[in-house]
Amino acid sequence: MSTTAVSPASRVKVPRWVVPAGIAALFVVTYVVFRGSGTLPHDDDAPQFQAITDLREWIDDNRNSSPVFLYFLNYIRLLVGGVFDLFQAALYALGWPGLIGVMGALGVLAGGWRIGLLAVAGVASFGVLGLWDASVDTLALIAAAVLLSLAIGIPLGVWAGLSPRARRLITPVLDVMQIMPTFAYLAPLVLFFSIGPPAGAITTMIYSIPPAIRITALAIEQVSPTAVEASSSLGATRRQTLFKVHLPLARSTMALAINQTIMMALSMVVIANLIAAPGLGSPIIKGLSEAQVGIMLPAGIAIVVLAIVLDRMMMAPAKRDPHAGGGRARLIGAGVLAVAGIALIPVLPGEWPEDWSVNFVAPVNEAVHWVEFHWFDVTSFIKDTTTYVLLNPLEGLLTSAPWWLVAAAVLLLAWRVSGVRPALTALGCLLAMALLGTWEHSMQTLTTVTVAVLATMVIGLLLGVAAARSSRFSAVQRPILDAAQTVPSFVYLLPALALFGPSRFTAILASVIYAVPPVVRLVEEGIRAVPVSVVEAASSAGSTPRQLLWKVQLPLARKAILLAANQGIIMTLAMVVVGGMLGAGALGYDVIQGFSQRPDFGMGFAAGIATVLLGIMLDRITQGADRRPSPQKRKLT
Repeated sequence: MSTTAVSPASRVKVPRWVVPAGIAALFVVTYVVFRGSGTLPHDDDAPQFQAITDLREWIDDNRNSSPVFLYFLNYIRLLVGGVFDLFQAALYALGWPGLIGVMGALGVLAGGWRIGLLAVAGVASFGVLGLWDASVDTLALIAAAVLLSLAIGIPLGVWAGLSPRARRLITPVLDVMQIMPTFAYLAPLVLFFSIGPPAGAITTMIYSIPPAIRITALAIEQVSPTAVEASSSLGATRRQTLFKVHLPLARSTMALAINQTIMMALSMVVIANLIAAPGLGSPIIKGLSEAQVGIMLPAGIAIVVLAIVLDRMMMAPAKRDPHAGGGRARLIGAGVLAVAGIALIPVLPGEWPEDWSVNFVAPVNEAVHWVEFHWFDVTSFIKDTTTYVLLNPLEGLLTSAPWWLVAAAVLLLAWRVSGVRPALTALGCLLAMALLGTWEHSMQTLTTVTVAVLATMVIGLLLGVAAARSSRFSAVQRPILDAAQTVPSFVYLLPALALFGPSRFTAILASVIYAVPPVVRLVEEGIRAVPVSVVEAASSAGSTPRQLLWKVQLPLARKAILLAANQGIIMTLAMVVVGGMLGAGALGYDVIQGFSQRPDFGMGFAAGIATVLLGIMLDRITQGADRRPSPQKRKLT
């Protein structure tokens, strides 16, 4: 009797989709059976919140007796406050003619008459907009925060650029600082530094120091090793090599570090106002609370103008050829502008004349009301469709599912996408949200972030692919992206609020507008980085443009696309609290409520921590996916 062996090729091969489909079906059945149980509803009077509020009261009562405050924290507050007061007093002493003349002179020195005239027109526009005092306060706050940020960031960046050990030590701290949504800084800073300009400046510094360190370190690392070796071989000390070789050759990139530090500081102007920092944030917060775009628009324009003026003034020296002529003419022109402005200080009043200001509030509000009335059918259809078809079902799913089922789903997803360690981190973040008493609001925020990230990735992929495949489209799109990344985040609220009014959809739209530009850039750069030889080989093999995109370019650009997704998540999450101002509720509203109502401080503090945990969870999943092998590689193994 003979037996016939079954060959491996004759075995029934289970399709790859069977196991994921079975797991998904199991989760669906479990959800149906246990729906509504273990949901951890939100409680404004949770004991965790009250404990944090009591801690704040104890700290306030002992602020002037505790050694930590008397000999450390209070001195930091006094130092930062002193620097701000110094800048503020100097700027107000110049008055409007002196400040316009000095800023114009700095612009001429930086980049010639074109930059000087831009600075003059930009500073004068603050008065025309009726926001002179607020703009001066903002400029003083930015100057203090940027000066202190660079005083800390540049030395640390140089150290990290010269020492791999220092870079490994600093990088995790910078990761946390940049992952943490900006509003999450506010609660602990209020706890330790109270409110006012010093706390606002320190908040701004925390957000603006990381790019100063990272870009400075990159600039030092990119210095030619040949130049460094030549300097050492000639007998130069490490100090001489640093100041004679590293820093001069890294000049242009370090100018970018200063520029980005300023841009990051400007993006915190509005947020710092929530803890009583003066400046242009006040009218924007007021406009948001009253849903009046007319109040917000002038302040938004002033922030954009200030960002453009400072950006051009910082980047012009780096782009200028150091051997080019014209230095004497620039020096004379700058001197003339500065002397003219200062000479007019005793002649003209220091305050900008009210008759020279233009009131935009009523016309802008009327225009917004016209848009709301005439476009109501279209905007309400888009908003209602998205809300009822996508937002409500997803939020209902996350808030009605048992917490342990959501945790199991996230654990399994993170394990599949990124590996064991990111999965355990994600699970730990979820459990911490539950222990904080913020589970329900965290799930509502996760709904908003998920929808916003999906929209951001779809738009970013379409525009990034189009730019990578068409140089003409890329050239047209590039200046738009440059402008979009220069504009502070809160300015994106203006068109969203004008079109759709306060709602969750408005918050999502503002988040998408804010997060799309870096996603587009990363996708475009990832596709363009695909080796030309690979593309030519696929084309010569008869691949159509569609096949070339889906089978070659997108798979090989996987790393850049995953990084784009990561950045989209982080930037979307950064707008979460803004969503609370626009009617989105959840964690964003809790944070704002915690600052505006002292008894709710504990809830706001916990909501800020929950926002950080949500950001870390999503960040670790996407970053872990970048380190996992692609599906094609898994097939080969």
